Amino acid sequence: MITRTEARWQTGDWQHEMKTMIRSLDELCRFVGLDVSALDVSEQACQAFPLRVPRPYASCMEKGNARDPLLLQVLPQALEMADAPGFVSDPLEEAAFNPVPGLVHKYHGRVLLIASPSCAVHCRYCFRRHFPYQANTPGLAEWQAALDYIAADDSIHEVILSGGDPLSASDAYLCRLIERLAAIDHVRYLRVHSRLPVVIPQRITDDLLAALTGTRLKPVVVVHINHANELSQDVAGALARLRVAGVRVLNQTVLLADVNDNLPAQRELLEKLHWHNIEAYYLHLLDPVAGAAHYQVDNEKALALYDRLRRQLPGFMLPHLVRETPHAPYKHWLCPDSKTIR
Repeated sequence: MITRTEARWQTGDWQHEMKTMIRSLDELCRFVGLDVSALDVSEQACQAFPLRVPRPYASCMEKGNARDPLLLQVLPQALEMADAPGFVSDPLEEAAFNPVPGLVHKYHGRVLLIASPSCAVHCRYCFRRHFPYQANTPGLAEWQAALDYIAADDSIHEVILSGGDPLSASDAYLCRLIERLAAIDHVRYLRVHSRLPVVIPQRITDDLLAALTGTRLKPVVVVHINHANELSQDVAGALARLRVAGVRVLNQTVLLADVNDNLPAQRELLEKLHWHNIEAYYLHLLDPVAGAAHYQVDNEKALALYDRLRRQLPGFMLPHLVRETPHAPYKHWLCPDSKTIR
C-alpha cells in the first residue's frame, strides 16, 4: 500500500525542486520563521559560497529555532569570514591527484569522477567549496580522456561518481556515462556519493534506478546524512527504493560542532539508520577547509564520543571514525583505545 507521503515524493519533479530552491538569506529565514537581522549571518559569505537549500530539506527544519541542526549546516554565518590557521582551500590537496580533467586518482584500485559540478544543497563545511570545477567538468563528449586513463590502468576496479553531486546530472547523462564505464572490462564496481536523495528524495526515479542497475557493474550509493532529522519518511522511502532495486546503500556523516557532536544526536541517527536498513559507513572528522573552522570537533572530543557510542550500541551499528589526510594511501581510523590515529 502506498501512503500519501510516498505518493508525493514518487511523483514529484526533482528538477522543479532544483529550480525553485531557496537562494537567499531573507528567503531562508522567512521559510523557517526567523528574523534575519537577529542572526549572526553574512552576505559576504553568501557571495563567497552561494546559499542553496531545497525546500524539501528546509521543510525538515524546526520553525523558529535558530539552532536547528539542519539549519546550521546551510546557514552562511559570519564566522565563515574569520581567518583560521590550517584551514585552506584544498584541504586534501586533490590538485596533486588530478591527472586529467574530471578525474581524481588518490587511492589504489579506484578513481573518482566529477560527474557534475552542481549540488542541490550547499553545505557550509563542504571540503570542495573552493574546488576548480570549471577545469574539471567534462561533458559526455569530453569524457574520453578520463575513460582512456581508466582503461589504461587495469588495477582500477571501482569508479566513484562524485561532484558537486553526481545526481544533479540527468538520468540520461548518467546512463550513458555508466554504460561507457561498464564497457571497460576491468571496472567491476560503481559507487555514487550523493546528498541529493536526502535533500530532494524525489530524485530517486525509475530511470535513475535503471541506470544504476542496468549494467554488469555492482552499484553502491553512499548518502550523506548528518542528523536523524534528515532521515524523514520521504527520504527513508526513497532509499528503500534503491535497496529494493539491488543497490547497496551506505551512509557517511561528518562530525560537526553544535550539529551532531553529542551522544543523543549520534545515537538517534545510528539507530534510525539501522531501523531503515542503511549501513553506517564513516563518521568523518571535518576536513579543514577555509570557511568551516567553526564546525571543527577536536580529536579528544571525537574519541570520547565514539567510546560512549561503543558502550551503548552494538558493533554492527557503528561507523568507522576516520580522518582523511593529504597523500595518505587510505583514510586514517581514529582508535579510541590508543587515543591515536591509525
